[in-house]
Amino acid sequence: MQEKKGFFKRLAEGLTKTRDNIVAGIDNIFSGFSSIDDDFYDEIEETLVMGDLGINATTAIIEKLKQAVKDNNIREPEECKRYLIESIKEQMDVGETAYEFENRKSVVLVIGVNGVGKTTSVGKLAGKLKDQGKKVVLAAADTFRAAAGEQLTEWANRAGVEIISGQEGSDPASVVYDAIAAAKARNADVLLCDTAGRLHNKKNLMNELAKINRILEKEYPEAYRETLVVLDGTTGQNALVQAREFSEAANITGIILTKLDGTAKGGIAIAIHSELGIPVKYIGVGESIDDLQKFDADEFVNALFLNEKETE
Repeated sequence: MQEKKGFFKRLAEGLTKTRDNIVAGIDNIFSGFSSIDDDFYDEIEETLVMGDLGINATTAIIEKLKQAVKDNNIREPEECKRYLIESIKEQMDVGETAYEFENRKSVVLVIGVNGVGKTTSVGKLAGKLKDQGKKVVLAAADTFRAAAGEQLTEWANRAGVEIISGQEGSDPASVVYDAIAAAKARNADVLLCDTAGRLHNKKNLMNELAKINRILEKEYPEAYRETLVVLDGTTGQNALVQAREFSEAANITGIILTKLDGTAKGGIAIAIHSELGIPVKYIGVGESIDDLQKFDADEFVNALFLNEKETE
């Protein structure tokens, strides 16, 4: 529980910039308007869009808010805050089967461009699964980036899990092939694959992922499949662009949003979920294994909207 509380505190601190941008604006609107009218909704809309929530999510949130105001016969702008927060939480719900892969023999592919914290996230996820008592095999299939294999080996040693790697520049699909054999031989619960994410060459990326998929379908058809894309929370709308491009290249089932401990544009988590229908499943707020946690919509939105007194 202590770990969780510490994580929430770091998350709240990491989202300070987002909170200052969005919440200060929202609070000014709630206190500055004496009645609920079109101008009131327009101001909220503008503040949410500026906070990187995106047009889609903002429109849906405002519609829900209008409905709640009507249904509950609300007259005072101040009373809207609770409904606004609830509406945003609804937008972020990950769904009941989000972590189904933990309960099945599964293969988790993790993709993402250089510099977003992909290999680190794979290492942390391996550590978390191992702590849950899962038998994990890592596949170092990002063979194009110098040092990716070494970095992952370090994480594998730290987490105490087995790693299968190839030579730098070797065929990623062959690494996955070897890793499947190892996962089957060890009766592993989860095969976790660190794969490349060269978006500037999307055709190559698509071909590579297609090849990996063919091998998985042929060699390990019984495995439950999860494909996570790692995005840098500080890049705002650019993260949304990357998520969209990756979803064209692969069947993305979830997002790991990293670096929410810095100048994070936290609203982007809401935008991605709303625009692409892909839930954020994990968020990272720092360097240690405990700094990667499952996404909790209530916790995230509370960290974004409520001050410390309100969350205690």
